[in-house]
Amino acid sequence: MPRPIAPNERVLRPVGDDGRPKLHVAIIMDGNGRWAKQRGLPRALGHRAGVAALRRTVEGAEALNVERLTVFGFSTENWSRPESEVSEILGLMKAYFASDLGRLERNGVKVRIVGRRTGLSADILAIVEEAEARTARNERFHLQVAFNYGGRADITDAARRFAEQVARGEACPADLDEQLFERQLSTSPAAAPDLVIRTGYERRLSNFLLWECAYAELIFQDVHWPDYGPEHLRAAIQEFQSRERRFGQVAVDDVLAAG
Repeated sequence: MPRPIAPNERVLRPVGDDGRPKLHVAIIMDGNGRWAKQRGLPRALGHRAGVAALRRTVEGAEALNVERLTVFGFSTENWSRPESEVSEILGLMKAYFASDLGRLERNGVKVRIVGRRTGLSADILAIVEEAEARTARNERFHLQVAFNYGGRADITDAARRFAEQVARGEACPADLDEQLFERQLSTSPAAAPDLVIRTGYERRLSNFLLWECAYAELIFQDVHWPDYGPEHLRAAIQEFQSRERRFGQVAVDDVLAAG
């Protein structure tokens, strides 16, 4: 009996040196503010330390058989935070790409921003477009940043896009299936994540990749994001590799035992 086929395998996955398919890892980078509070520092310094952690993690991910890293940079709900904190986070995004975009481009990293772009200020939109344009031909490693993103919002937007296609006569309701709907999401055509990691001592998804992580393995690590690095990612991947993934099917050993 063949092994269960992962939904991710509908998209051709590159294979690493160990013969295993390379991984798509998604991370909820949580704990910047609490990290700063524990040290008696302003929250802004926690966010700055979080940018350094992102840099370390991106640099170390490829050696861990990761082909795509999706990080939760800024949610649709984050706009409700104090204006000063929102301004700091947006400023750090600008600073990160100003300092790192050239290196990412040279190192073969393809940058993609997923989420809503309507309502973004002209300067942020320009940064997003420049990052994507300058790295568009790169394929060595994929860095996907969920910015102004929410899982429910993305599903809603996908449904609206399909409804508009129907209204224009380009599709009919009977055409809709899971694969067609997935193509309407802002994360399309990337394969769904294999593994979703959350830091910061929390145990929830917080509206992140709700459709895409239907069969992802979830790992919650008790470390604040500013302290994160490749060693934590390695530990998460080792735990992931120890799990049996069935995707709603019956494991081969169970079938043989029953027979």
